[in-house]
Amino acid sequence: MPENEDNGGRLIQSIERAVAILEIIAREGGAASLKHIAERTGIGKTTAHNILKTLDVLGYVRRRVGDTRYHLGGRILNLARITGDDGALRTRLRPVLEAIAVKTGETVYLAVPSGDETYYLDAIESDRMLRTASPGEARLRLEGSAIGLVFLAFMPGLGKRVLATRADALGPDIQSQIDAVERVGFALDLENYEPGLHCVAVPWRENGEVRAAIGLSGPSTRLPRDKLTDLAWMMMREAEKVQ
Repeated sequence: MPENEDNGGRLIQSIERAVAILEIIAREGGAASLKHIAERTGIGKTTAHNILKTLDVLGYVRRRVGDTRYHLGGRILNLARITGDDGALRTRLRPVLEAIAVKTGETVYLAVPSGDETYYLDAIESDRMLRTASPGEARLRLEGSAIGLVFLAFMPGLGKRVLATRADALGPDIQSQIDAVERVGFALDLENYEPGLHCVAVPWRENGEVRAAIGLSGPSTRLPRDKLTDLAWMMMREAEKVQ
């Protein structure tokens, strides 16, 4: 495919091809095989495969276990979210936060990935004497929080990128923490983010992709590890009710 010109400006061929591939995957409902992508774009299979590998590393596409197709990845879904469905997502998941808050009496919050940060969309604060304040509509770094661990563990493109650029800030045992979250399905923060504060976070998925995380926090005296683990399973059951 020769480089094209439009209105006097030269299009960069590799970017043009990458965008074409993403559009093909989107038109196929979010997943397409390498063979189909190559045929529809007119790009050779080897070149298409190399572009897809790059998009995979960057988080724009991903492969799923047992599925040879390429799926739209968390980073491109994150871009779609930023362009306008924060309000819809907040409304959609508010009943989940309310149900968890009623069952636990603790502070509960909803967060989404925003670039390489965590953006807190919504929260319900505990009315107990000893309680933790919600972060409000804040943007915070991924490292050091249970919410951040959920995104690093279940959004492969994001995890690879952050590990490649901020490994020192994340600490020497970050990979073992991520592995543990992948294994059990949720993340714990035992006074790592703040002394005296314990947190648990679980992913919320849509069509198999992690779109958001739901967190719960409270005093460590009231939320020991065993209780947090029990709460994690309850939170995941509540989250699964919204698909």
